[in-house]
Amino acid sequence: MSADDIWILGIHMTKFGKHTDLDLIDLASEAALGALADGGVTMAQMGVLAAGNLMQASAGIGQQLQKQIGQTGIPAYNVANACATGATALRTAIMAVKAGECDMGLAVGVEKLSGAGLLTGGSRRPDSDTWQPSGRYGSVASIDGRIGTDIMPGVFAQIGMEYGHKYGGTSFELFARISEKNHAHSTLNPLAAYSKRFTLEEIMGDIMIAYPNTRPMCSANCDGAAAAVVVSDAALQKLSREQRRRALKVSASVLTSDPYTEGCQVLPDVNTLTRNAAAIAYEQAGIGPSDLDLVELHDCFATAELVHYDNLGLCEPGGAVDLFNSGATWRDGAMPVNVSGGLESKGHPIAATGIANIWEVATHLRGEAGDRQIEGAKVGLAHVIGLGSACGVHILEKASV
Repeated sequence: MSADDIWILGIHMTKFGKHTDLDLIDLASEAALGALADGGVTMAQMGVLAAGNLMQASAGIGQQLQKQIGQTGIPAYNVANACATGATALRTAIMAVKAGECDMGLAVGVEKLSGAGLLTGGSRRPDSDTWQPSGRYGSVASIDGRIGTDIMPGVFAQIGMEYGHKYGGTSFELFARISEKNHAHSTLNPLAAYSKRFTLEEIMGDIMIAYPNTRPMCSANCDGAAAAVVVSDAALQKLSREQRRRALKVSASVLTSDPYTEGCQVLPDVNTLTRNAAAIAYEQAGIGPSDLDLVELHDCFATAELVHYDNLGLCEPGGAVDLFNSGATWRDGAMPVNVSGGLESKGHPIAATGIANIWEVATHLRGEAGDRQIEGAKVGLAHVIGLGSACGVHILEKASV
């Protein structure tokens, strides 16, 4: 332990899905109050609130939330950062606590997207890596020598195809098998939006969105919220033994954006900013990928999961296909990935996803994941990526306090 350590004290996520009877603030309140209760603390003890929301970002979600759960006059930061919004909200609270501005902070991510339709239209928006079929796939762009689409289904289809072209071994069936894994995992997650197991034939025979991703291979719009309470090491030591026992060390908290590269400066580069974030996170945590017991990564499409095996260093460069074929990324494998079911079945309420991925990791490290528990899990990584661009990586560790 170190005096500079930051801990997740409490964390909560709502069930993802369609919530016709709850509005945005209702969902955010459920998550926030759940996280406070999980940590055994109250809103009166919070020194900062970071509230993440994308689709209604101008509405002052943080201020509205305080009116429902406790209007204490603390700073409220309203955060919008594409699909990395939730992770950015958490990092905002972490930085405030780490800077010594307060001892405890609350981060919330919330979105209502059920029935939203394809969010991208004819041009890319920062919230656009979720979809529902509308028949519109956007325009084709030729920029700086690269040809491709700037619509998310096409972007991630192209990324997967490029990986296969460079390293070989990919196929339509391979990507479908990744989706098959995640939907199988979701059957053990009661908070997932969809918990149906699909056969490989069902996945490959469904509606094609952007080759090689069919409908079950894509993340789905839904409603949901997640929240976390972070606390300084000094404040944690004053809490009860049970609160300290369940607290989880934030060993790394990293946010990156696209660096300059010699390639295209307009079309997104989801690989480089993820590789950079992962490298910084491992250095901060003082560990390597082999030390991870589970990973929740941003599988907005099945093709994305494959390339992020490589980007996060879970395999040797070019080794993502071999890693998956080895069975390592199944929940009973050597490197379990998306035990929650991932975005493809857990769902993807944009601003909630970053904290929800962290909730999944935290639940396993605490030994509270029920039937899907990864036994003996002590270290886990959560990753999100938002086109626009932003990448968040957090590493959590179970530690005795």
